[in-house]
Amino acid sequence: MEVRVNGNDISKALRLLKRTVEKEGLFRELKRRRFYEKPSVKKRRKQREAQKRRVKTARLRRYRHTG
Repeated sequence: MEVRVNGNDISKALRLLKRTVEKEGLFRELKRRRFYEKPSVKKRRKQREAQKRRVKTARLRRYRHTG
């Protein structure tokens, strides 16, 4: 990951870095890895995340199809 600073505008570069890190889910990953997660809990979390993705894509497809 690389963020370039143009014209000594560090605040803009920092905002861009934060947005990039958030978009890639790095904060969420670090937070999740802070403590040990039992395999059964990990499996349930992954299933829940997959379900959320399926619902979201179905909703987007419906929206694009009707709109």
